[in-house]
Amino acid sequence: MQFAELSAPRIRALAPDTPIVFPIAAIEQHGPHLPVWTDSLITSKLMESVSERLKDQVLFAPLMWLGNSHHHLDFSGTLSSSPRNYLDLLCDLMENAISQGFRRIVFINGHGGNDVPAKQATFEIRQKYASRSDLLLLMTTYWGLGVEPWREDASIVQREMGHACEWETSMVLSIRPDLVGDYKELIPVDPGNPFRPGVRAWKTADRTAPGYIGVPDAASRSKGDLLLRLFSDALVSWLERVVHWDGQSWDG
Repeated sequence: MQFAELSAPRIRALAPDTPIVFPIAAIEQHGPHLPVWTDSLITSKLMESVSERLKDQVLFAPLMWLGNSHHHLDFSGTLSSSPRNYLDLLCDLMENAISQGFRRIVFINGHGGNDVPAKQATFEIRQKYASRSDLLLLMTTYWGLGVEPWREDASIVQREMGHACEWETSMVLSIRPDLVGDYKELIPVDPGNPFRPGVRAWKTADRTAPGYIGVPDAASRSKGDLLLRLFSDALVSWLERVVHWDGQSWDG
């Protein structure tokens, strides 16, 4: 179900345990070869696939294209909300949903910079409604659901998501090849090991001069087809757990 296509009475009539999904992404630079719409393009494609398969079980809100991308502001083409403002925006979306009776509220993220504020937002709203035991507030990033695409295609080089990398370039090649510039001569940019397993604060320019991180020259349309299928499958399986949650237990 698409939130934007329903009338107010139809939304009001939905069962309160109907999960509502807020897809969140970004508009930001993606190196010299991908459009600034990359994160939103991929997330929209995944939501299209997932919503078709879940049909009347889940309500999908329109894509939120503005993300927390301040770490990309050294590069042209980035539109960003600062972390605290973005966190408050996500809190407001959850408050809107709760005020309309929804009890299962889900963020599906397609941009790495949204990860921390989206997690924090769900915790802040959970703490605000600490007396309620019927709320299920969730967040996931689509590439964080345990998919290991190299097990199906051994030619896949990367073992994790980068930025304007093999994975993203492949998926845009699958969705909108006309938007992909020359990527075959791009030199790989290693993600490095910035004090792992700790976390180092960074901005994109600290890690890459050309604006991408990973191995974009290894991309292909067939890899993109595979990645989109695997990520869609993982999202459907995860959302089915949300649909079938018993409303009480800790596990889902």
